[in-house]
Amino acid sequence: MTGLVELFGDGHFSQKIHKRNRTCFARRRHGKCRLFEMSVLRNPLRSRNFRLLVTCNTISVTGSSVAAVAIPFAVLGVGGSAGDVGLVATAKLFPLVAFLLIGGVIADRWPRHRVLVAANVVQAAAEGVAAGLLLTGHAQVWHLAALSGVGGIGVAVSYPAAQGLLPHTVPSGLRQKAVALDRVCRNTASIGGAALGGLLVALWGSGWGLAIDAASFAIAALLRFRMNFTNLPQGRKSGMVSELRQGWRTFISRRWLWVTVTLSAVVTTASSALISVLGPLASHRYLDGANSWGFIVAAYGFGAVVGGMVMLRFRPRRILLAGILSFPALSLVFFALAIPLTEPVDIALSFLAGACLEVFEVGWAIALQQEIPPEELSRISAYDALGNYALSPLGTAAAGGLVEGFGMPVVLTCSGALIVTLSAVAPLVPEVRGLRRRPPAPTEVAAAASAATGVQAGRPSGQDD
Repeated sequence: MTGLVELFGDGHFSQKIHKRNRTCFARRRHGKCRLFEMSVLRNPLRSRNFRLLVTCNTISVTGSSVAAVAIPFAVLGVGGSAGDVGLVATAKLFPLVAFLLIGGVIADRWPRHRVLVAANVVQAAAEGVAAGLLLTGHAQVWHLAALSGVGGIGVAVSYPAAQGLLPHTVPSGLRQKAVALDRVCRNTASIGGAALGGLLVALWGSGWGLAIDAASFAIAALLRFRMNFTNLPQGRKSGMVSELRQGWRTFISRRWLWVTVTLSAVVTTASSALISVLGPLASHRYLDGANSWGFIVAAYGFGAVVGGMVMLRFRPRRILLAGILSFPALSLVFFALAIPLTEPVDIALSFLAGACLEVFEVGWAIALQQEIPPEELSRISAYDALGNYALSPLGTAAAGGLVEGFGMPVVLTCSGALIVTLSAVAPLVPEVRGLRRRPPAPTEVAAAASAATGVQAGRPSGQDD
């Protein structure tokens, strides 16, 4: 905790910040420099809210990656079968899908950082109870399934809130850097958390892995509670159904939006089938089994980290077109496993796919933040996620039967060809092809700098930043 205090400052540091803000405010009347605000405009990490956000995301993703390794072994450790492992995973998915749109409405109604605090508390409680049951020897499969479902509700509420919160932590001109930096931290945490999870489970058991996850959510909730915003948009608090309908109208009225979400849902479904079924089966049949597949998956993660670093500098004007044209890189992995090629080639292509798809992930986030009204961003993010989460289990469930019916090479080749075809068709839509990055308006810059520094337009703020 000492390191966190040093990073984000104590009360004395906050007083110095307020004094500097008041000084800048006084100088502004005479047309002099705004040193503190300009430093925020150059570097997203100058924003205290953004530093808190990235730290929270890194901590919670690390814990979740530890839990992803620990939960299957926890189920097996209490006497569960392979089917029970799937049951516990599904128990999380169904509540997530069921509550995702409701989570989007909640995040558009109330301050998003407070919504995240509440969701993290729920997730910490669920993981903490599961860890306690495992460590005391009282856990049963139904316990883990029920608590997994509670955690799924937490994800359904937290995901839309997180997507809607990030653009309010930095000026609009720095959003791409902020999104890319956040994704670099998330991807790095995912890799490190998976490795840590394997080590914890091997040395001390699954219970401690879930305890680490619970602690990560608790710490994230405490840090998010310290966030302070002065201008978060809030939607009109009409009926829940009315707000869902408004979000749906916004969604279908933008052709670039629903076309890209449809394409992304198909790609996500294919990649889920690849990760869960097709890749492991192909590695078992043609390569060195789990060892080979582990290296291929790890290479994708490292590629995503590198791709995020590239997106800190690379700023394509046509943000959607550049991202969609990166999808065929994933097809190369499908084709390489279908032929099959050697393991080093598979690893290299997986690395390339991870790096290229980060171009889409960052560009897509910027497109949503730029084109969607801030008071509806969480609901639109929920509709976006719903397409991915709802279709992914279908692809995973169908993959095994398709392999048995048509053979591994055919299924892999057709999946890769489908991604290439859709990636070529989507840019034919003018709204997709023509969506361009817009420079930030002066009013957006002023408002974002105000949120980052704690200085409201026209007067200094006395609130803790």
